[in-house]
Amino acid sequence: MPPFFVALLLRALGVGAAEACPRPCVCYESSDFVDCRGRRLAHVPRAIPPSTWVLDLRHNNLSGLEAGSFDALWSMKILLLSHNSVGRLGPKAFTSLGFLEKMDLSHNLLAQLPADFSDELASLKELKAAHNRLAALGYDSLQHLENLEKLDFSYNQVASIEKGAFRGLSRLRYLYLQSNRLGVVHNGFFSMLQNLEVLFLSTNNVSAIAVEAFTSLHNINLLALTDNQLIHLKFKTFLNIQTPSTHLQLAGNPWACDCDLQRVFSKILSVRHLHVEDYVNITCASPWQLAGLPLVSVDAQLCVAETATVLVITVTVLVTVIAAIVMAERNRKKSQEKNWNESDGPFDSQEK
Repeated sequence: MPPFFVALLLRALGVGAAEACPRPCVCYESSDFVDCRGRRLAHVPRAIPPSTWVLDLRHNNLSGLEAGSFDALWSMKILLLSHNSVGRLGPKAFTSLGFLEKMDLSHNLLAQLPADFSDELASLKELKAAHNRLAALGYDSLQHLENLEKLDFSYNQVASIEKGAFRGLSRLRYLYLQSNRLGVVHNGFFSMLQNLEVLFLSTNNVSAIAVEAFTSLHNINLLALTDNQLIHLKFKTFLNIQTPSTHLQLAGNPWACDCDLQRVFSKILSVRHLHVEDYVNITCASPWQLAGLPLVSVDAQLCVAETATVLVITVTVLVTVIAAIVMAERNRKKSQEKNWNESDGPFDSQEK
């Protein structure tokens, strides 16, 4: 083989002379790490060595990623893009990154993920996109992330999730959706996440949960629903979670403390595999007489008070009915006496 071709082959294999390093960055050959942090970069540097495994572009001025930004970086495993101003992801922005395992897009300005976002990211195991401006999670954006294990969309503005948005994430174990704007947890949101272990839905606006919303979560270990707008719960919503052990976090909601709520929590606490971790921190928001009181301190009296109220009402109604019957009977007797007196009048006059 001619020396020229041998040199090319050795270069392709990462053997031989050191590859050129982009001017504003620092390259560490031993770990194939290219460090471009805090260089005020407005664009992804060109001529990044093809053998790069880790590319650190954090704390720069990147505003968008276009097709070809990472061309020929077939070996890359980790891409760090946090703390930029990325608000736009062009078509095929991640071409060549078929072996990428970790991507950090947190602390940017992303308002949406394009439909082809996951097309080239089949090997991705961890995706961080926290602290962006995402308002919705679409049906197509995540469908090819079949190896993803950890997904972080916390601290965004997500108000809606299309049913099936997570359908391709069969290996997902950790899903962070806290600090968003979700109002209702619908059936079908998590239908394909049979390996999910941790689900954070805290600090949203959740006021209603569909009865079968969590049915498919056969391995869920922690379900956090703290600091939402829940007033009541349906016992069946949690009874449908069939796992060896599931820990629930439910404090920080404006609970309406009544007999129905007490019954629901009593049933949940009696289920062996369900554990309400923060039960002692759950407080009443209404009625006003109980506002601020821990549910655990009043739960035993809620149904007693309700029963007493029902008894009082029942007795009152009975007394009223009996009184009405007595009054009616008295009026009937008075009416009969009056009629008799009136009918006796002519006979009395004839006798005289």
